[in-house]
Amino acid sequence: TRSRTTCTSSVISFTSRTRRSLSFRLKRNSFSEGYNSTSEENRRIPKIYTKTGDKGFSSTFTGERRPKEDHIFDALGTTDELSSAIGLAREFCIDSGHSFTDQLEKIQCVLQDVGSNIATPRSSARDSHIKKTKFSSLAVIELERWIDSFTEELPPLTNFILPSGGKSSAALHVARAACRRAERCVAPVVQSGETDPEVAKYLNRLSDYLFTVARYAAMKEGNGETIYKRPE
Repeated sequence: TRSRTTCTSSVISFTSRTRRSLSFRLKRNSFSEGYNSTSEENRRIPKIYTKTGDKGFSSTFTGERRPKEDHIFDALGTTDELSSAIGLAREFCIDSGHSFTDQLEKIQCVLQDVGSNIATPRSSARDSHIKKTKFSSLAVIELERWIDSFTEELPPLTNFILPSGGKSSAALHVARAACRRAERCVAPVVQSGETDPEVAKYLNRLSDYLFTVARYAAMKEGNGETIYKRPE
């Protein structure tokens, strides 16, 4: 049976598309409760597209409009790619019966909070914005605890290894590489003072976690890791 972990952390909607959709739903629900109307207009589902980004600009959680090539959106996009890569790896791990899939789902939830923090640039944020999107160092400590636990069961690493070890392990290595890229994209945002430094620290630990759990998955499945050999 596939377990599903409920994300208890607050996820801030940091795009204009989401804010507009939420506003529409709240207004619609208020109207329906007051008049109990069943008209087609009140049953209308908000469209997923808003056309607000057609000119190459998008909104941060603070409401600021920035070009889509801005460091903020680059960091947000790669963080989203990372969560997607982890989601794919998790599906392989579920199929293989691994015990750590709940950890992967919790990490995806934390990455939503990472995105919320990134989408709240300090230069335009009010105190209320910062309070809602503050990133906790406890998430970093939890990753370190998981890494230490898996490391105790793994044989010592004495050679460079290539991404390998079966589908679960290889997919986790892909996620690890995506995590490194996300960390590189977040670095300039942190250095400019726009994002909490704990976010960069979390991504750094996360890549270590993904490397460790990839090795653990290979070991549990009885798959060997491919050792790097210098080509002749």
